Amino acid sequence: MTGRMKLFPLLAFGLYMVFYYFHNQQTVPITGRKHLVDTTLQQDAALGLQSYQQILTTAQVVSSGEQADMVKRVGERLKKVVEDPGFQWEFTLIQSNQVNAFCLPGGKVAVYTGILPIAQNENGLAVVMGHEIAHAIARHGAERMAQQKLVQLGTLAVGVSSSDMDPRQRAAIMGALGVGAQYGILLPFSREHESEADYMGLIYVARSCYDPTEAPKLWERMSASSKGAPAEFMSTHPSNATRIRQFQQWMPEAEDVRAKNCGGGAK
Repeated sequence: MTGRMKLFPLLAFGLYMVFYYFHNQQTVPITGRKHLVDTTLQQDAALGLQSYQQILTTAQVVSSGEQADMVKRVGERLKKVVEDPGFQWEFTLIQSNQVNAFCLPGGKVAVYTGILPIAQNENGLAVVMGHEIAHAIARHGAERMAQQKLVQLGTLAVGVSSSDMDPRQRAAIMGALGVGAQYGILLPFSREHESEADYMGLIYVARSCYDPTEAPKLWERMSASSKGAPAEFMSTHPSNATRIRQFQQWMPEAEDVRAKNCGGGAK
């Protein structure tokens, strides 16, 4: 063993990464952020529909009643104000204690009844659903898959480059690379996606004439209900305090959007 890194695999990966990144750049609506996506909307929607159908096979769907009507009503208002790429929208309420909601690629939205007490009202529900819809519009899932692909290729390149090194040195390098990719790339990007969805969702709430000032109140209630959350740098989500602070910073813009679109009226 030479104990030296072979440079050619790293150089080849670097050149491929540059080509791959610039060849697959797209723009996120509202924020204008350039990001990496290498799948089509049709591919995303097919995966989203498959996942949605699988979830519904075991889920207890609430098809009628005041809460189900509210989910559909909020969804219908929000879908009219987003940059819709041709989604086939569906809005479903699922009976579950989970404090959660999601929007899959293609516009399949589900709200779990467990989050409704924290949402408290229709404005709060609009904040929750606007955030989830923003993830799908911004194609964050597709972006994460592309990022993970690059991390896997980079790890492979480093593995090949270090194949002649002492096994202990090589193990140390690969371990450091894994930690660095997790805490330096994947988690920060995930938190960026969450913040971006918070911002976009807030604008959607304002455009649809719901009250954006409910957003920080929602996260105050979320913070009060959550215990034992990991430190922010170890988490895929910003801390509740960070989200509340960001909403307060964005609020003047959101209220201006609501005033322009709705005459300042809130539901």
